[in-house]
Amino acid sequence: MREELKGPKVENVAIAVILEDVESEKEFGVYLLSFREDIMEGVIISSTGYGENAQTGEKIKTSTLRHSLEVLLPNEAAKIEPILPELFGLTNEYWVSFWVDEIMYDKRFIIPAESVSVERMKVLEHFKKPGVIIK
Repeated sequence: MREELKGPKVENVAIAVILEDVESEKEFGVYLLSFREDIMEGVIISSTGYGENAQTGEKIKTSTLRHSLEVLLPNEAAKIEPILPELFGLTNEYWVSFWVDEIMYDKRFIIPAESVSVERMKVLEHFKKPGVIIK
């Protein structure tokens, strides 16, 4: 691919899956994190899950969901969506696009199947809750 078509490298942005207490029940949430010094604007996130049924070999694909945020401030986090633990058996993909100073940034975050579990979670400083970060 030609270098000028790749766009600028996305740095200091991550996706996190956090274990939360919601109305006295455990729930998982997916968050977009900015560790940047600048303001991200016009943020668009699309999420989808895909994989294969281990018993039947049947291909599985979830609906593609789209989310948007007007701005994400420096060192801020925003909840994208809740996620069911049943979906951790699939590969989950989050495609994030945003603008900074009239330059568009774009990055795909992949959460591999079976890579998220309560046992693998560590308390994340930003949230003071257990979770995993995908950079």
